[in-house]
Amino acid sequence: MDTMDTPETRSVVAEFLGTLLLVFFAVGSAVLAGEYIGTFGIALSFGFTLLALAYALGPISGCHVNPAVTLGMLVAHRITVRTAVEYWIAQLLGGIVGAALLFLVAKQVPGLKTDGAFGSNGFADRSAVHINLGGAFVAEIVLTFLLVFVVLAVTHKVALVGFDGLAIGIALATIHLIGIPLTGTSVNPARSFGPALFAGGGALSQLWLFIVAPLIGGVLAALAHRLTHTPYSPLHPADEPPADERSAI
Repeated sequence: MDTMDTPETRSVVAEFLGTLLLVFFAVGSAVLAGEYIGTFGIALSFGFTLLALAYALGPISGCHVNPAVTLGMLVAHRITVRTAVEYWIAQLLGGIVGAALLFLVAKQVPGLKTDGAFGSNGFADRSAVHINLGGAFVAEIVLTFLLVFVVLAVTHKVALVGFDGLAIGIALATIHLIGIPLTGTSVNPARSFGPALFAGGGALSQLWLFIVAPLIGGVLAALAHRLTHTPYSPLHPADEPPADERSAI
């Protein structure tokens, strides 16, 4: 069999492409159209983009498109360490390429500023409400907790199928309605990493928070899920389920 045409390869490519598209379209809504659609429109853009990707890529990779979701899946024993590492690499690369394409488009818009902003996340003077470091850290943990908990819950083996993506998309839109004024809403290290590289300045110096806090939120969500749902059978490397059973839909 061609090694480029295996389920594992398709899953990794799907995570790369999904994260790329999430960054380009969802972050792009803030960078290119934020003045016209406002916070509500940006929130819907994130929710609708993830909703569409969940149905398009869920059967292939689970459509994590988020290192925090992948970590939650790992802690919940839904995927192996090898799969998690492959997904993390694909997601970070996808976030970078998506941000690069967005940067290329943004540079074609006269007068559009990208330095220090570019849809990046921040706290203190980089927050709309000037939330401090501690508040931003807690906010990102709690917001990510909701996202990962919903993903784990609706994709649980006893959950109804068919509307999984809808619940996840609604959750992400709601999270952004709350989080945009606070930190710009990360809940996704890959989503934060790519834009920060092109924004530079304060976006890069504060990036650590938007990597660490979402990962903590993902772990806490997985631990809470164990208490609220029946146990999920631990995976062994040779027993990993097909891609369409790994996560999103």
